This record gives sequence, C-alpha cells and structure tokens, in this order.
Amino acid sequence: MRGCAAPLCCRAFRPWRPLFCCRLRERVSKTESFARIFERACRRKGGEAAIETLLPAVASTEALAALGDDRYLSLMTKRVFQAGFAWRVIEQKWPGFETAFRAFDPEHCAALDGPGLEALAADARIVRNRQKIASVPRNARFVLDVAQTHDSFAHWIAAWPAEQIVDLWRELARRGARLGGMSACIFLRMAGKDSFQLTGDVVALLVANNVVSKQPTTRAELAACQTVFNAWAAESGRPLAHVSRICALSVGDNWMRSDEPPPPFLLDPE
Repeated sequence: MRGCAAPLCCRAFRPWRPLFCCRLRERVSKTESFARIFERACRRKGGEAAIETLLPAVASTEALAALGDDRYLSLMTKRVFQAGFAWRVIEQKWPGFETAFRAFDPEHCAALDGPGLEALAADARIVRNRQKIASVPRNARFVLDVAQTHDSFAHWIAAWPAEQIVDLWRELARRGARLGGMSACIFLRMAGKDSFQLTGDVVALLVANNVVSKQPTTRAELAACQTVFNAWAAESGRPLAHVSRICALSVGDNWMRSDEPPPPFLLDPE
C-alpha cells in the first residue's frame, strides 16, 4: 500500500484510507472503458448524433452562481413535491405554488409559522400535503444559513466540485428537509448542476462492472461510484451528467426500436 495517496473521496475513511484507495483503483482498472459503453449506447439508440440529443443540459459555474436563491428554493420544493407524486400534476399546479409561496422568497418562506402553514394546507392552488408544506420553511432556513457564510446559496452550489458531488448529496440530505435518497441529486440536475444519477439502469451497469453489488447507499459505495464516474469523465472529456445518461442508455430496456426485444444485459466480450 506504500505510496498510495488517498483521493478526496477517501478523506472520510482516514483510518484505512490507503487500503480503501487501492481497492477503488483496482475497481476502476477492472471496469470497462467508457469508449465501449458509448459504442454500445450508440448501437442501441441510433448513433452518436441521436445520443447527443438525449443528453441533459449542464449549466456553467457562472450560470449556477447567478441563479437567485429563491429559484433554488423553488426547485428544491418542486422536487420535494414530485417525490411519490405524478410529476405532471406538480408541473400543472406549479404557477399556483409560486403564488402561494410568494415566489419562494427565502425570508418569507423561512418565517412561515403555524397559522401560515395551516393556511397553505387549505390552499387549493397547491398540493395540500402538510408534511411537504412544512419542509418549505425548513429548507428556506437552510438556504439562508448557507447564504450567510457563502455570500449566497447559489455560490455554494456553483463552487462545489463535481468530482465530489456525492458529498454535496450528503450535505443536502443532512441539512435540508426531505432531500434524502435520490431527491438531492434530482434537485441538482433540475438546477443544471453537473451530477451523475444512480437510476436503475446506471446501477445495473455498475453492478455488472463489480463497482457495487446493489443500489449504493453507504459512504463507501457512493465513494466507489464517484471514483468510477470521475474516471469515465476524465476518459471521455464529458461532464458527469452526460456520462451518467450515456451509461443508462447503454443497458436496460431503453432500446430505440420497440420491435427489437432487448436481450439480457451482459458486458460485451473482450
């Protein structure tokens, strides 16, 4: 293990980080190249030009920093209400949410108390889920707390390196309300922040490559995913969000032609 410098993702594992680091490097060396993943995705989806049309938008650091904190709170709230609910309905009602929550001004939302929350729980313009409504003032206070030490919540999000994005997921889940599971990642992607996403197809690819054995949830599993995605991003020169989408398109049932039944996913032979 001598001479193995721990990467950033290993800082949380200081007592055994040399061993952890070497195991991650071994995993990366055994995963298939991103070139093979991309080639398979192109075969499945109709070619490189077709793939490019399916990639998510990724905002620049400057654009992320320029977005108002009220917009981050709005997106955060939209994600909270989308979870476990029909996204189409939330989109249809969203103008009513913007009106009811005063355009998600963080100061206004942070001050919402019992009577204000009760009024919102009876407001037909929004989805009247009391627990989710109660998450808005908590997340507004989170946004304001971050802004006090980082100039703005937007600057905090913009400055966070994509190479450590799983740590930002963890911070959002720890400090925010109802932002655990996939919600932190989805919120960031909605804002345009570069992030990979652990969808079912992406996890299937990671399992097939022996990166993880199941849906990643632990710090070690998420760190392993981060390391592999960082390697694929470095190989391809693409942002994590594009790498993630291409990985998803390379496996599973998302074939271009519905008349072609997808075979069970297996890695291409050497």
